[in-house]
This record gives sequence, structure tokens and C-alpha cells, in this order.
Amino acid sequence: MNSSNDVPVKKVEAISERNAYLKSKELEELKALEKVRRYLLQKGYSPKTIKTYINHIKRYVLYSTDVFSIDTANGYIVELLEEKKCSHAYCNQAINAIKLYIKINSNVREDQFLKLLRPKKERKLPKVMSQQEVKRLFDVTTNIKHKTALMLAYSCGLRISEVISMTLNDIDTDRMLVVIRQGKGRKDRISTLSAKMHKQLVDYYQVYRPKHFIFENTNRDRGLSERTLQKVFHASAEKADIHKYVTFHSLRHSFATHLLDSGVDIRYIQELLGHSSTKTTEIYTHVSTASLQKIINPLDRLD
Repeated sequence: MNSSNDVPVKKVEAISERNAYLKSKELEELKALEKVRRYLLQKGYSPKTIKTYINHIKRYVLYSTDVFSIDTANGYIVELLEEKKCSHAYCNQAINAIKLYIKINSNVREDQFLKLLRPKKERKLPKVMSQQEVKRLFDVTTNIKHKTALMLAYSCGLRISEVISMTLNDIDTDRMLVVIRQGKGRKDRISTLSAKMHKQLVDYYQVYRPKHFIFENTNRDRGLSERTLQKVFHASAEKADIHKYVTFHSLRHSFATHLLDSGVDIRYIQELLGHSSTKTTEIYTHVSTASLQKIINPLDRLD
């Protein structure tokens, strides 16, 4: 017959075994994540993309008890769609991350990945501001650093990550060009430096005297954070009475759309934006109003 003293001992042993199992499982997951990180690094993915993939995988691992199951992966995507109301683009990105995770860390056959069901790609129009709204946005932004950052994003069609990583050496005043180094897809490109933008940069430089990054953080050791610029944009959009939903990226969308409205060839816009194909740039033809304004609405033809 077991002594009552044996019960606490057995409980301690069980807890100890459980903790050892959990620690072993955690180490296994960390090793699996590290394999993915090293793979993406060797493939030349940007730190931001690697972080996105890793975060997708971490969320999936928390959901899953069998991380290398195609059925489990499909169940996770259904949860993202039905319960969390995630966009199709978000779910497809999660699938890419999960597929890579399973592929690198398991013996699942390649043909099994055909059973990973992808939601149909959504077609969403870019969120574009009118030229009047862009002007109001700039007018209400009183901080010269913030205003210059917003103006540069619009003037050159920059992504927020490109704005914060822009350095003094990227501004070529002799040729009136802006060099965007290692943008999305690890590609360099150039954009035009407008006379108005040049003057704004000169005025800004006289005030802040940046040393390396054009828009330095408080410690002057790196560029402003994306979060800071997003907050600046939303605060200015509210002050400018822009009631539709727009984001910092809307400055890039507006740049492309306004160029198209003014008659600039789509191939030039493609180069300025750094798109690999005009098919990506063609989305702006659906929000350009230049051609639509020439159409006489049938209602207006009625007497």
C-alpha cells in the first residue's frame, strides 16, 4: 500500500516531467523558427519580411497542436477568416509562412501542399487623396520635420520604410534626383526632386542639421520609426478634415494617381514606383479620374 507521503512526491515528479517536456518542446520550436529565419536570410529577404513571416509562424504554433499537419493549417486559415475577420491578403501571407515552416521542418511531401487552400485574392482599390486634400494635409502640419517627411513621401512616391531610411547622400541636388536604395524587393530606383521639395529640404536642414539620416530620431542614431510617422499622418489627416480612411501609404497612391491624371505614361510611373511589371501599376487606372471626367453622365443628358 502506498504511503500518503508518496502522493506529493509523485505530483512533484509529474510537474517536473511536464516542465521538462514543455522546455524541450519550446527548444524544438525555437530551432524550427531559426531554420526558417536562416533560410529567408540566405534568400535575401528583408529584415521586415523575415519578422513578418516569423510572427505568422509563432501565431500558428500557438494555435496548433500538430504544427506539421496540412489539415491543421487549413483549420487555422478558416479561423483567421471567420473569427478574426482577417483579409485574404493577410491569410495568403500566413499560408506562405506556414508552408515554408512545414516544408523546412518536416517530411511532408511537396504534393501535399496542394491541399493548402488559399482564399481568392481580393481586388481592393488604392486609398487615394485628392490634390486639395494633400495640400490641406501639408498646410496643417506645423512641425517642419514632419511636414518635410510627408512632402517627400508624396513628391517621390515613397513607402514609409523608404522615408525613414533616406540619408543625406540619397539627395542628388546636382541632377535634381532622389535615390531610393534597396526598396521593396531589394531594388534601387530613382525619382525626381522637385524644385519645391528641394527648397523644403534646404529649409528643414537649416533647422535640424541632420548628420546621416534625413529624418533622425531623438537620439540621432537612426531614422524616425514607422509608428511615429503613422501617428503624424493620422493627426494631420484629422486636422485637415480628411474624413475617408487613409494611411501614410496613401501619399504614395496619391502620387501615382495624380501623375496618371496629368497624362504621365504608365511606364514612367512604373519606374518611379519601382514596380516590376506595369500590371501592378495598372491598379491606378481604376482610381484615376482624368478619363472619367470626360464622360457625360446619361442623367445629365436628360432634358
